[in-house]
Amino acid sequence: YPSDVYPALMNPYRRANATFVALVRSSERESMMQSMRSIEDRVNRKFGYPWVFLNEEEFTEDFKAGVKSMTRSQVYFGLIPKEDWGYPSFIDQERANRTRTQMGKNGIVYGQSESYRHMCRYQSGFFFRHPLMLNFNYYWRVEPSVELFCDQDYDPFVFMESNQKVYSFVLSLYEYRATLPTLWNVTREFVTSNPSSLAPDNSLGFLVDQLEKGMDAEYNLCHFWSNFEIGDLRFWRSQTYLDFFNHLDRKGGFYYERWGDAPVHSIAASLFLSTSQIHQWDDIAYYHPPFTHCPTNLQKHHVNGKCYCDPKDNFDSLPYSCTPRWWK
Repeated sequence: YPSDVYPALMNPYRRANATFVALVRSSERESMMQSMRSIEDRVNRKFGYPWVFLNEEEFTEDFKAGVKSMTRSQVYFGLIPKEDWGYPSFIDQERANRTRTQMGKNGIVYGQSESYRHMCRYQSGFFFRHPLMLNFNYYWRVEPSVELFCDQDYDPFVFMESNQKVYSFVLSLYEYRATLPTLWNVTREFVTSNPSSLAPDNSLGFLVDQLEKGMDAEYNLCHFWSNFEIGDLRFWRSQTYLDFFNHLDRKGGFYYERWGDAPVHSIAASLFLSTSQIHQWDDIAYYHPPFTHCPTNLQKHHVNGKCYCDPKDNFDSLPYSCTPRWWK
């Protein structure tokens, strides 16, 4: 095809209004191209969804050319507005700096990083509001250096739409308690003030061990690993979620602690969605350093040549996986 022709746009079959999205820097060109190669080979060569790349700085021409060479789909590059990346006016930056210094001394992962905190806040509250993302209803988040090991025979976005799924994940695990000592109390405050925000058939049992205590139970630190997530952007744009994010944001925990976007997304999805609206992809074999999810059903996924991974190398079976809790 000529370079200005996109075969996917000629597809007569049902498609969702969806995109792959990556928050990435130009310096990550090679590892981003590696991720794209895997996703294009395993999934997107069949379905031809576009790619959106977001960055707080302008992408280099070298980065743009590199990622464009990995796909026959449309590619969009977006600059993050300055007001969405950085400290909001109500944050005491000296206090935030003291927190980073102390967490660095304590050896907490990304504890000393300022940019990591900006990223977590952006992924929690802004990526879905970027002008490029407003064109879409569904997204698949992609990070550099990830790999898929199974052929995807059906359109995951159409699956989400057809089955009224709103959020989905592959891996789940425990967060470091030292990164979010007050997040659950702040969440409790929001739910107490907004009791109607709780979905009747929610997944609180994924977040707490003593479900009989309801929101008074302690958070068990389980969260969906958000470096892979396929979701409905309209959930993040909903008034309930925006109110929740704004409540968290004003408390300052993205900077005075080290709240990750993964626990924020996970808590919101588990409380504000019904369990039936959340999906775990057992048939998507996924690797993000250092963990792998590989389907364990040999007949369904391996003897037919669909997957190339070791079923024994499966994070779900390890004691620090929360996925068995989800299955309950």
